[in-house]
Amino acid sequence: MSAEPVASFGNKSSLSATPEKDDKRTAEQKAIDDWLPITSSRNAKWWYSAFHNVTAMVGAGVLSLPSAMANLGWGPGVIILILSWLITLYTLWQMVEMHEMVPGKRFDRYHELGQHAFGEKLGLWIVVPQQLICEVGVDIVYMVTGGKSLQKVHDLLCHDCKKMRTTYFIMIFASVHFVLAHLPNFNAISGISLAAAIMSLSYSTIAWTTSVHKGVQEDVQYTYKATTTSGTVFNFLSALGDVAFAYAGHNVVLEIQATIPSSPEKPSKGPMWKGVLIAYIVVAVCYFPVALIGYWMFGNAVSDNILVSLNKPTWLIVIANLFVVIHVIGSYQLYAMPVFDMIETVMVKRLHFKPTRLLRFVVRNAYVGFTMFVGITFPFFGGLLGFFGGFAFAPTTYFICIILGLLLMILSPIGGLRSIILNAKSYGFYQ
Repeated sequence: MSAEPVASFGNKSSLSATPEKDDKRTAEQKAIDDWLPITSSRNAKWWYSAFHNVTAMVGAGVLSLPSAMANLGWGPGVIILILSWLITLYTLWQMVEMHEMVPGKRFDRYHELGQHAFGEKLGLWIVVPQQLICEVGVDIVYMVTGGKSLQKVHDLLCHDCKKMRTTYFIMIFASVHFVLAHLPNFNAISGISLAAAIMSLSYSTIAWTTSVHKGVQEDVQYTYKATTTSGTVFNFLSALGDVAFAYAGHNVVLEIQATIPSSPEKPSKGPMWKGVLIAYIVVAVCYFPVALIGYWMFGNAVSDNILVSLNKPTWLIVIANLFVVIHVIGSYQLYAMPVFDMIETVMVKRLHFKPTRLLRFVVRNAYVGFTMFVGITFPFFGGLLGFFGGFAFAPTTYFICIILGLLLMILSPIGGLRSIILNAKSYGFYQ
């Protein structure tokens, strides 16, 4: 491994079992790698992969799947759900295999794999913007999701209370991250991630079982929501983005695998793939019942967040929304960690700041503040899912299937952007 830094972000990492005499990094480079979030800890087990991937995958997107079904229709909707599960499992397997496809090296970060494929500079320009849009986009959406879930709990428990703006609930949700953002690496957030994975399975189960209990609604209709042909087309495209958003875990898979120890005899892909398979079984158990039963019960009247359509029994919906809050707390941190790593790498390796607690304090608080501000400004849950899902998650999740990924990237953001524009017309900013 060369002692020269890569064009911008840093060295490609060697296998953890590489003898010390073959490690050509300087003492300073070793100290920096031991400080950075992605490379500072490599003692994760296979089950870390399982719950990290569940936390990354089963998030706010599952709550929008019934609404996506309403915009896709029964036939196309079922086909797209099944194909997405199969295609993204296949592309995830490819990424796990590529983590150590060059003997003696580990591609610990998504952009390092891009640099290997496209060259040091071009690889960065191709991968980093998309990955940043994905991860920052998820955190913005989760700011909105966490805030709206807290607001739902407040409204259900306190009918006579004065109505509070969504803005305040997003700020309350963000306050948690001003603390948790200072956990140093993936393994440090493993407990939070495990709790988040359990919560995702729990609230998904509550969503579809409560829908069954509520039963098929009177006058339920399975026709498309929109009344015009253009509206139907735009909604269909936006729904493709919703589905792409639901399969967003690929953006952090290499970083998750980087936390697993590896040697030529026992490469990290073994335990990583075992965890991925368990995670994808959980994904299927969560996604398919919520999407199909939610649409079956409510038809095209279903909300873009299925829990909003469920008001009774009150105590159960309150619990489900609290589970959502706990889950998106963990998921926010999971997607934020690679962003922290990117920013801190640039600050330390390129701009030559010292790797200190003060630097980490400023960088991470600024990031949390930024995502909070954007979430407060544009709290359009459904439109955000469609836009970010299509524009950013489709390429990074589906692009190994080139044609499908390209079509999703081009088409689905159109519907999401239209939804945001329509919502903005009637929305009072910061109200």
